[in-house]
Amino acid sequence: MSDDAPKQLAVVVLNYKTPGLVLDCLASLRAEIEGNDAYEVIVVDNCSGDGSDAQIEEAINAQGWQDWARLVRSPVNGGFAAGNNIGIRATDAETIILLNSDTIVRSGAIAELMNTLNENAQLDMLSPMLEWPDGLHQISTFRYRTPITELISASKLGTIGRMLPKHLVARELREYTEGIDWVSFACVAIRRRVFDRVGLLDERYFMYFEDMAYCRNATKRGFTIGYQPGAHVVHLRGGSSPVKEQTIQRKRRPAYFYAARAHYFKSFYGFPGYLAANLFWLLGWILGSLRGRSGAVAGEYRDIWCSGKHTMSKEGAS
Repeated sequence: MSDDAPKQLAVVVLNYKTPGLVLDCLASLRAEIEGNDAYEVIVVDNCSGDGSDAQIEEAINAQGWQDWARLVRSPVNGGFAAGNNIGIRATDAETIILLNSDTIVRSGAIAELMNTLNENAQLDMLSPMLEWPDGLHQISTFRYRTPITELISASKLGTIGRMLPKHLVARELREYTEGIDWVSFACVAIRRRVFDRVGLLDERYFMYFEDMAYCRNATKRGFTIGYQPGAHVVHLRGGSSPVKEQTIQRKRRPAYFYAARAHYFKSFYGFPGYLAANLFWLLGWILGSLRGRSGAVAGEYRDIWCSGKHTMSKEGAS
């Protein structure tokens, strides 16, 4: 391969104070990447400020991974979208895989994704099967979130979901599928041509909703999203962000989650749609509370109205 030829693949891994997770992720990528001059891995340190950038760089050199992995430092923590954009700008690769730091790539997963893309020219984005360490399947394929989905999610009443099946966000798939609304960006392969037309990730999303929004903008322009369950990637959900654990424990979510939610609904449904989403959420919350089934976390009935820019907490994110 010529030194001037673009890479075939770049894997972008974002770090924010998770050096142990990043190094485990890199170790799982070694057999997938090492020895292929057309592949590279870019670790973006999102201004961690805790020395983890140096720790990762030292480990890359100590392990002899420097031929295929390199570290890029961001001067600020702009969030998930901004950090990944730095990695995307840092490569000329024809295909880019965005990969969370809290992932372990199973043997052959990268080859399976790349083979699927090579064999299906009509595919523009592709997601693997995400799973737990024990192999249990995680749902990572979805329908778009709409104002009505807020009624379902806030109520946690199965009867409402069965009445409105087209507004159920989770879409559990077990077979190869094309034409999906959106997929989790914990791991997703995206062809360069998508970025050329759609642009980079929207940095107004600090964290959360940016993957759904990006997929929506891509499909609106005619790009096709697929799911390849033959590629397996372990996702240690919550390892790179506290939000999922806060949700499970019904603790209050950070402001950036609700700011992202508001930006999403306003972007795709306008202010009336954002208002409708909140009113549907409140109705669902009331109905669910009456049945003891509400899916709300602490303070959510107030926080859904948060639509301004957030202020980073000391814990941060991404």
